Amino acid sequence: MLADRLSFASGSSVPEVVVRPEEYTGPLRNPLKGLRAGDPREADKLPYASLARCYIRWSEIEGSASDGVERIKQFCNERWAKMPAINTKVIPRVYLDWPPNGHFWPADLPKGDYFSANFSRRLIGLIEKLGEAWDNDPRVAYVETGLIGLWGEQHDPAPTPELQKAMGDAFTASFRNKLLMNRYPGDFTDYRFGIYWDSFGHKEEAPLHIALLESPRLASRWKIAPMGGETAYDWGTPLGKNPTDALAHYTDTIVRLIRELHWNHLGWLSEYDQQNQVAAANAARVQEALGYRFVLEEVCYPPRIDPGTSFRVSMLVRNTGSSPFYYPWLVDLSLLDPHTRAVRWRSELAGCDLRSILPDAGATQIEGEFAYPPELPRGHYLLAFAIVDPAGKKPSARFATTHYFRGGRHPVGWIGAGMPAMRRPLPAFDDPAQDQTLAYEA
Repeated sequence: MLADRLSFASGSSVPEVVVRPEEYTGPLRNPLKGLRAGDPREADKLPYASLARCYIRWSEIEGSASDGVERIKQFCNERWAKMPAINTKVIPRVYLDWPPNGHFWPADLPKGDYFSANFSRRLIGLIEKLGEAWDNDPRVAYVETGLIGLWGEQHDPAPTPELQKAMGDAFTASFRNKLLMNRYPGDFTDYRFGIYWDSFGHKEEAPLHIALLESPRLASRWKIAPMGGETAYDWGTPLGKNPTDALAHYTDTIVRLIRELHWNHLGWLSEYDQQNQVAAANAARVQEALGYRFVLEEVCYPPRIDPGTSFRVSMLVRNTGSSPFYYPWLVDLSLLDPHTRAVRWRSELAGCDLRSILPDAGATQIEGEFAYPPELPRGHYLLAFAIVDPAGKKPSARFATTHYFRGGRHPVGWIGAGMPAMRRPLPAFDDPAQDQTLAYEA
């Protein structure tokens, strides 16, 4: 139910409505976080896969040094065509060697020649092309630097310090907008990359990985770069024998690690048996813990706005997840038609930076001052918020509140334009977890 009341700001005679929306208690398929798919083509079969990793053979996107960036774009357009429509973004990784499937080197590079000067030149050239293809592509979430070693996991062989510098400099110069990740927390020490831990929680890697992730150099890295990867069930001592077993018996440990290390996304674990009720219930717990989760605690706004004046709206938001939101997306304020729910006016909350709302940091106040829109007809409207993807400026991420309309907007109360506001309940809400209509534009 809508809990609102009239109050007066300190030193002001102008009343305002104070709304404390009810928190939504289930998992949400929000973008840029969560249980990710291992293949973009499988993302729509998984309940939470707003992320999908895409493995790419070097030879698929470049056969020789003369190939241009258009070949990379054509490959991605074919593989990622449906991503915007299902509100899913991709984490690409290019690799050369994939046992036992084979070697996928371009025709003009000798297989296994990781450390020659010619390879380094070609590597830098490819990274520059990847940056041109991906750095402004809204389908790309984060980029795993990959390229070196088996499966692009930067081992066997590991990149030498010289190769790390060549790669790190090239990736940093070529990617100004997308965030980057490397495999091992002990590598690329001069670069502000996130980590893709592809054996998350493994007994063989956990002691050293956790120690490095909690070391002074990396202890705060999660605030600016994503921590992700996957749980692996094909070697060593993972948490569980397979994804379903892991969720049936190790969820407490998995969630604890997610919270302690501020983890943003995990793959492979997402391939649990969706018909197993215990695994499905525990997957929901994992999804809630991964990444950001914005709880809309309070909204304040005037019950009436009039032509020729301005009005102020503020909101308190708490992040109860494990990581920040990593990109400067926008919070949108709108006035909705009370009958059709169509947007009659909208504006962005200037100065709002979702990246600053950190977990375990208490509630953050977001506010904006707006001029009365001269084109707005006199009448009653629903005041609503939305988090919009810059790619098309459509609602995309959801606040964890029951105040939700299908399509991604969160109504909080009535407001009168040129007349007093109505005092009646809001229309019936929709379930945000059941809404599959959200999309962005490529």
